[in-house]
Amino acid sequence: MNQLQPFSYKYPNQSTLTVKSFRTAGLGSGVLGCDSIELEQKQDMDIMQGKALFQSKPDIKEKQQPAPSEEAKMMADVAKLNSLSIRFNKFKALLESPNVDLEQLKKLSWSGIPDEIRPLVWKILMGYVPANSDRREATLTRKRKEYDEYCQQAYGRGTQGLDQQLSHQIHIDIQRTNAHMPLYQNQTTQEVLERILYVWAIRHPASGYVQGINDILTPFFQVFLQDHITGDVEKSDPSLISKEEMLEVEADSFWCLTKLLDGIQDNYTHAQPGIHRQIQKMKELVARIDGALAAHLNQQGVEFIQFAFRWMNCMLMREISLRSTIRMWDTYQSEGQDGFSEFHIYVCAAFLIKFSAQLKKMEFQDIMMTLQNLPTQDWTEKEIELLLSEAFMWKSLFGNSQAHLQVRE
Repeated sequence: MNQLQPFSYKYPNQSTLTVKSFRTAGLGSGVLGCDSIELEQKQDMDIMQGKALFQSKPDIKEKQQPAPSEEAKMMADVAKLNSLSIRFNKFKALLESPNVDLEQLKKLSWSGIPDEIRPLVWKILMGYVPANSDRREATLTRKRKEYDEYCQQAYGRGTQGLDQQLSHQIHIDIQRTNAHMPLYQNQTTQEVLERILYVWAIRHPASGYVQGINDILTPFFQVFLQDHITGDVEKSDPSLISKEEMLEVEADSFWCLTKLLDGIQDNYTHAQPGIHRQIQKMKELVARIDGALAAHLNQQGVEFIQFAFRWMNCMLMREISLRSTIRMWDTYQSEGQDGFSEFHIYVCAAFLIKFSAQLKKMEFQDIMMTLQNLPTQDWTEKEIELLLSEAFMWKSLFGNSQAHLQVRE
């Protein structure tokens, strides 16, 4: 069994977590597998504003608390609304300043961004628009015009002048993208997404279009479209908004997709070496966190690439809902340049370990069937935030020392 030595970790609020002993198995319950934890100063730890509670294993069963009264529920709802209002005002104060403090914006965004201001915050965090408010509008005008010129160059001779093989592949993938959502079966939506992907592909010949990029585009499109839609954007008809607004959504989505893919370019070049490196790191990480699970998967002949390739290639978007993906990307962008590459590995490891108890009772065929059809599409925001907080914990433990990821034989 892989054993971790006692350690202490100091969190941003100055609380200190001391772990005296550590289990490598049984971490699928959502509570960290630590046999003994001591906290100094206070027990609730704000992990990068993620507010994840790490609890020690109780020695005795606590008495069951009575069901909360209607008044208690109402008070809890009021407290939640007050908390959301305070957070919104903090965002508003940051965004209204002449120069947005990027570090403060990242810290505040880690635990989620309000829907009303997410479009602007994402554009800033992705580096698409500057933190300086005076330069923002001019930058948007210039970049949108530049994208329009790219489209004119690509489609100047009509559809007959396109790379037919590339265009056909993108068209097929877009038809299958989020097929259960009215928004993505809309003709206007499909034309916009196809155009973005085609223009991106011909401007990035070293990698070109790879299946999976179509999924990665949709969070940007949906977030920026929400700025112009009243009601549920996933059921909306984008043809009802003005042509000018739709062109803005399209250009902004293109540039933010470009920014994201520039940071993980090796994932989509020939043979996709970046994804293979991510999978290897995930395998090593899981072996350190849950040695029993890693050993069982190995014994059953399960290779991580058989299930984790899709997790890396599509950013877990086939496993969780698009709304959950958008919430998760708030945190990824707050993590900085490595959010979509390094931090994603820790998220995938935490994601796998959640099902450790079930998987260790299964044989090869059932393991593969389970991992390809996980019951996570209906996960709530609370479950996503717990996953992110657990990933942050593993990153805190192992992220600064790659030697920790090397499992001793």
